[in-house]
Amino acid sequence: MTRMIFVNLPVADLPKAMAFYQALGFTNDARFTDETAASLVVSDTIFVMLLTHDKWRTFTTRPICDRGSSEVSLALSCDSRDEVDAMVAAAAAGGGTEDVNPSEDHGFMDMRTFADPDGHVWEPMWMDPAVANSDAHISEVEA
Repeated sequence: MTRMIFVNLPVADLPKAMAFYQALGFTNDARFTDETAASLVVSDTIFVMLLTHDKWRTFTTRPICDRGSSEVSLALSCDSRDEVDAMVAAAAAGGGTEDVNPSEDHGFMDMRTFADPDGHVWEPMWMDPAVANSDAHISEVEA
């Protein structure tokens, strides 16, 4: 069986969060969406579950991080540098914050970041397929 990942994120405003992620090109799976949660499809194996704060609290007693806190950085591969830039631009246009961390261009790999309206940090990245499929160590590629 192919492994899948379900990224669960607490959100303050579910409709706003849904609109933000749909503007990035993620699609809503209505089968798993109601007034407390929404399932956004990134790919056949990646899903983002947006949960209202009340719904989130039914899963854990741990506190929800403040918007300015750093909990994780969710790296998401893109097919090109242009797709990285387009995703960051769409995030900024949709109410997110672009380049919350410095962008990184290593020649063979390009990474930028954005925060969604709730402060969750995403890192769209592109890596040259020749490097990604190589046995070379990263220090050999950067040399």
